[in-house]
Amino acid sequence: MLRRFLAVFEPFILMLVGTVLLASFLPPRGGWAPVFDVAADVGIVLLFFLHGAKLSREAILEGARNWRLHLAVFAATYMLFPLLGLAITALPILDSSILAGLLFLTLLPSTVQSSIAFTSIARGNVAAAVCSASFSNLIGIVLTPALVALLMHNMVGAAQGGVSLASVQTILLQLLLPFALGHALRPLIGGWVSRHKQLVTVVDRGSILLVVYTAFGAAVVEGLWQRVSAPDLAILLAVCVVLLAIVLGATWGAAKLLKLDRKDAIVLLFCGSKKSLASGVPMAGVLFPAATVGMIILPVMLFHQIQLIACAIIARRLAKHPEG
Repeated sequence: MLRRFLAVFEPFILMLVGTVLLASFLPPRGGWAPVFDVAADVGIVLLFFLHGAKLSREAILEGARNWRLHLAVFAATYMLFPLLGLAITALPILDSSILAGLLFLTLLPSTVQSSIAFTSIARGNVAAAVCSASFSNLIGIVLTPALVALLMHNMVGAAQGGVSLASVQTILLQLLLPFALGHALRPLIGGWVSRHKQLVTVVDRGSILLVVYTAFGAAVVEGLWQRVSAPDLAILLAVCVVLLAIVLGATWGAAKLLKLDRKDAIVLLFCGSKKSLASGVPMAGVLFPAATVGMIILPVMLFHQIQLIACAIIARRLAKHPEG
């Protein structure tokens, strides 16, 4: 099962890296730039429409139960992570835009697919993982922009993208409205979405790649790789590894303090330590000016790959030692 899961994600990671390379050498310029901007906006709308269509009403109702576990996941995602993000941004170790990206990373919701998959691999409570991860994303559509406005208003790019009326309107039109419309139409299209999971996945991943290409291309044109050096990338990598290690340790320790059973502890471990690339990339495209988005999402993409590798190893170990 682990191999099947990794086989699904490896091509996407490679495509993500390939997209960054393509944007680095052939960014959209001149008249092509606005064309890709519009295409990226359409991709964002379609992405959140599909997220709304995929979330079942049963998952929303089920989420009200097992409240201790869901509150613990919420606290890890939207309290522990942001506090660590604020601590990191207080250290003058990286370019201010990269530090802004690290803080933005900590404000994102949890992943859905990988959290559920790793919980399943580790023999955890899959139903609870579905509820926690779904609620994290549902709440994040509203809470992440609010946290950006609250915590990032003095940081690079956020003053223009985090608190303006235009930004609020964009969030409503590109994120909330498509999500709500997709969920409202679920009785009509839910069956089609379920039957065409592969096509939905292609659209899902394709939208992310399009936004990454557009954002990175704009950043490259503005001199991204002149501002980010090899030492900066090495430091960013180290910071992401340490951040993930701290949260993994904290969530596993919190599960013991709360006396959660092993299956629920696994849910807290995986749902509470993840950050969503699928939500983060399009949200950054909405919340921040185009010239800063590439720098903002660089930590998000790096952390995403690190969490997949680390959690795959942990899930396999937990599956092999069910009583450990």
